Amino acid sequence: MKLSDFDFDLPEELIATRPARPRSSARLLVSDGDAITDARVTDLTRWLRPGDRLVLNDTRVIPARLEGERVRETRDGSGRARVEMTLTAPQADGTWRALGRPLRKMRTGDRIEFAAGLTARVTEKGGTDVALAFDSGGKDLQEVLQVAGQMPLPPYIAAKRAPDAADRDDYQTIWARHAGAVAAPTASLHFDAPLLEELRTHGVDFTEVTLHVGAGTFLPVKVEDVTTHRMHAEWGEVTLEAAEAIARTRAAGGRVIPVGTTALRLIETAARGGAIAPFRGETDIFIYPGFDFRVTDGLMTNFHLPQSTLLMLVSALMGQDHILKIYDHAVRAGYRFFSYGDASLLLPRG
Repeated sequence: MKLSDFDFDLPEELIATRPARPRSSARLLVSDGDAITDARVTDLTRWLRPGDRLVLNDTRVIPARLEGERVRETRDGSGRARVEMTLTAPQADGTWRALGRPLRKMRTGDRIEFAAGLTARVTEKGGTDVALAFDSGGKDLQEVLQVAGQMPLPPYIAAKRAPDAADRDDYQTIWARHAGAVAAPTASLHFDAPLLEELRTHGVDFTEVTLHVGAGTFLPVKVEDVTTHRMHAEWGEVTLEAAEAIARTRAAGGRVIPVGTTALRLIETAARGGAIAPFRGETDIFIYPGFDFRVTDGLMTNFHLPQSTLLMLVSALMGQDHILKIYDHAVRAGYRFFSYGDASLLLPRG
């Protein structure tokens, strides 16, 4: 299975830099078996049935992008330089891993001063990132980040524009609860309160799980044989209540449909024993064609990057050939791609 098997041509102008407004007005490509239909997110009740269950990721994105000044003691007073840091994952010792620019000029022991009086010290430098120990002045770090940080927009958006105040809401789901993600579960960005109420009235059930999406979700696959790729680990939790609700839906004949690849990866991790069960910990599950899905009956997701692990995941669910047909249709029909783009509802043949 080669990396080139998951490639397609994407015109630059189809990469969305702002979301649809209102959220639920985004376009929705529905693949029900082999049939492809163009619709809107507001049309979901045409395909979701009473008794179906949507699984939602309730992680909350933190303002993980920080601009600051590196401070280093030097004889000539040249120890100050502007830096940009993006937090990627908290560590057990209280430090944070972070991507930094310019990384090559950072050293262990450097102090970095950010806005709102926030400071950090570089405690370790790796080949691609650093470890930061923060001094939040006795305040909760998450509280200080709300003032000092910016939303960590994906690289393909950040390359086109800087984050702004609108992203504080746009890049956050309306049910976000548990802070810890540095990337949004973007399929969920299409939901607003009126749509949720319509789905509830229609008889659709909801279950929340938590997967803190890491910056590794944007890392490229660098091996030609994709089966040798190693996924980044992300922390997640499926509670007993959530596991039991998913099991009840399946027992009653309803469909379990994760909203987003993060929710899908988490519930499939929790079902590796054969049936859904409570789970708490890190998962590095890699889903590519040939994967045996245990609890997933469909998926709502955005359109993903060429040669990405997420494209491999949807290929596993729908079949490689059919996914390429879906993406060819999406490009020709002018769907908007990636985090702020349009959505798809993927329902494999039963």
